Amino acid sequence: MEVDGLVRRYGDLTAVDGLSFTLPRGQMLALLGPNGAGKTTTVEICEGFARPDAGTVRVLGLDPWKQAAQLRPRIGVMLQAGGAHGSARTGEMLDLVAASSRDPLDTRWLLDVLGLTDATRTPVRRLSGGQVQRLGLAMALVGRPELLFLDEPTAGMDPQARHLVWDLLRSARADGVGILLTTHLLDEAELLADRIVIVDHGRVVASGTTEELTAGQERTLRFGAPTALDLAPLRTALPDGFVVSEPRPGRYLVEGDITPATMATVTSFCARMGVMPTGLDAGERRLEDVYLELTGRALRG
Repeated sequence: MEVDGLVRRYGDLTAVDGLSFTLPRGQMLALLGPNGAGKTTTVEICEGFARPDAGTVRVLGLDPWKQAAQLRPRIGVMLQAGGAHGSARTGEMLDLVAASSRDPLDTRWLLDVLGLTDATRTPVRRLSGGQVQRLGLAMALVGRPELLFLDEPTAGMDPQARHLVWDLLRSARADGVGILLTTHLLDEAELLADRIVIVDHGRVVASGTTEELTAGQERTLRFGAPTALDLAPLRTALPDGFVVSEPRPGRYLVEGDITPATMATVTSFCARMGVMPTGLDAGERRLEDVYLELTGRALRG
């Protein structure tokens, strides 16, 4: 897939503003960004459901808008809402999608792989959220697509189901399937994606491998201690520019240019407070750190 200078407007709003990226065969690309960043619009254009106002998009060598009929049989689309009819039974729904495919996978095998065999005769409306997601993935995979579009593929799944889906996606990628993934689970993107594209306000703000995006000086120091410590003395002792917080009860985060002096300041603070820090970790930047730096920390609707 090749996207070059993509622009999409809705009246006075420019939802996608000159977006460019490529996805080679047999690789997974994670398209990340806050709500309203332009991800959904970009994916809809790549799938052929929306028309670009400017720029070029080629998916499997085809124009997804003008050549949608040729493209659709070659791609698989997994919607976050599942896309299955609520009154249909799980097996019936998958059989229906398979019947419209030229060379479908064996539906019973796919249900078994995704842990849905016991739910074959269960109406979709009675499935759990995780089961609906797994059925949505089965519907996207059953037609043997060359390219997969996945929207929050593991939302609502328990850890065991998530790992099952991850293994299946790795197998599809090994078979040469290209995968475009959108997710708010940054650990999922960090674990699975060959390359990551971060978008904000319709523009690419960063792209590369996880290693490329997180390279640089260590920026975080984490430690555990009793909850609700008075952090004012620590903030005063650290140089300007540091941010100290308690993101979870009993887990503390120091953000800034972490040096041996920073470590000494934190341990001295704990000694003065009469507490023993646990899990003291001066780690490299994580994808989440980079993401928040680039897209901001404010909650957006």
